[in-house]
Amino acid sequence: MPYFTTPEDITIAYDVIGDGPPVLLLHGFPQTRAMWHAIAPALAERFTVVSADLRGYGDSSKPDAMQDMSFRRMANDQVALMQHLAFEQFHLVGHDRGARTAHRLTLDHSGMVKSLTLMDIVPTHLLLDQLTQDVARAYYHWFFLAQPTPFPETLIGYDPDAYFESCLAGWGGGMEGFDPSALEAYRKSWRSPACIKSMCNDYRAGIDVDFDLDARDLDRQIEVPALVLYGTDGAMGQAYDVPATWQNRLSDMQSAGLPGGHFFPDTNPKETVYALLEFLRAQTP
Repeated sequence: MPYFTTPEDITIAYDVIGDGPPVLLLHGFPQTRAMWHAIAPALAERFTVVSADLRGYGDSSKPDAMQDMSFRRMANDQVALMQHLAFEQFHLVGHDRGARTAHRLTLDHSGMVKSLTLMDIVPTHLLLDQLTQDVARAYYHWFFLAQPTPFPETLIGYDPDAYFESCLAGWGGGMEGFDPSALEAYRKSWRSPACIKSMCNDYRAGIDVDFDLDARDLDRQIEVPALVLYGTDGAMGQAYDVPATWQNRLSDMQSAGLPGGHFFPDTNPKETVYALLEFLRAQTP
């Protein structure tokens, strides 16, 4: 497992497989790069696939300060990693917090991104600014994890598996379909007190840092080709017309609903691979 240390002295764990145009895969909460275990090999038949642990997650560094877990800081790590690997342009794919990081990366470094795929998110600013009761109930964790330290860390630390598996099972599906080896990697990560704190800081920064950053960019459109995927049975797919939430933010957008809940890349990897390959092949003739 290779590591790269960024200019901010953050160590990023990553894997590289395949050959061809580069694709960067970014996982979400409460996972690690292991979520791409069935997707990366399929993409690697045509692409060079980089899958990385976000700062605060998996085998990457766990910064202590809340502001160090903003999507901008996470995005800068990944830009530095891809430059280190000599990829000045790449396709970018993100799920959940990885998708929010990918959105910020594309806003801040648009010249590096050849295409953008966002999986099962609506814009951060929209979710927080126009919060509805059904979304607040389904995504209560945004506000629980953002409570001042050490309150959520203490409660989660009592039984991390119970808490985080309730997240995996609760957002539009059950535990069926999760790969046992991927689950073991997730458990190893989220059992770490430092990781629990980093994940809480991720959500604290979402409210205290990222909301304001996104507010400044509400009038900006991303112009690279974009694909929006969402789980038809997930909380976002049930609460929103997910593609419509992105129409004013992505000038060249395709979209598709995939079977499953929020974690469809884990539970329905074949359908996810098909949608990704169809889109990515069109961008790399």
